[in-house]
Amino acid sequence: MILSLDKASDEQLLHAMAGEDMDALGEFYRRHESRVYRYLVTRLNDSATAADLLNDVMLDVWRGAARFAGRSKVTTWMLGIAHHKVLNHWRRQGSRVFTEVDETLEDESESADLEKALSAVQDAERLRECLGKLSDAHREVIHLVFFEELDYAEIATVMGVPEGTVKSRVHHAKNRLQQLLVRSLKV
Repeated sequence: MILSLDKASDEQLLHAMAGEDMDALGEFYRRHESRVYRYLVTRLNDSATAADLLNDVMLDVWRGAARFAGRSKVTTWMLGIAHHKVLNHWRRQGSRVFTEVDETLEDESESADLEKALSAVQDAERLRECLGKLSDAHREVIHLVFFEELDYAEIATVMGVPEGTVKSRVHHAKNRLQQLLVRSLKV
C-alpha cells in the first residue's frame, strides 16, 4: 500500500490497484471522476448514461490496472477507455450513424477570427448551445483539445484514429464552431 495516496502519481495508484488496493482505487476515482464524467456528458448529452458509463470506465481501469503499459499518459489511456464505452453504448442503442469527415469539402468559414468570436461570447449558455450543434466527432475533438488540453497525438490515441484525422477534425470543428458563434451573435 502507498503511504500517502493523495501524493501518489497516477502510475503508482494503478500499480497499487493492480495489487487490489481498494484505497488506491478510491483515490484514483476521486482524482479523475469529474474529468471522465465531463467527457462522457459532452459526448452523450445525457447525465444519467454518463454516470453509468463513468462507473464502467472506472471498473475497466481497476480490472486493467496491471496491463497499463505506460505507452501513454494514464489520463490518455483512461479517456480512450471512455471513448470506447461511448461507441459501444451507441452501437447497443443503434441510434448513431458513424461517418467520417469529408476532407474534400470547401472551407466555408466566415472571415471572423475564432478567438475574437469566442472572447465576444459572454454567455456560457450560448457557447454550450453552439457546441451542442456540432457533430459528435467535432464536439469530442473540441472537448479534448480545449477542455482536456490533450495534444493531437494523445487525441489520436483516445479516438483510435490517425493524427492527421485529428488535425482535420480540429480544423473543421473550429470553423464550424466559428460559424455557429458568429451567427448566434447576430441574433
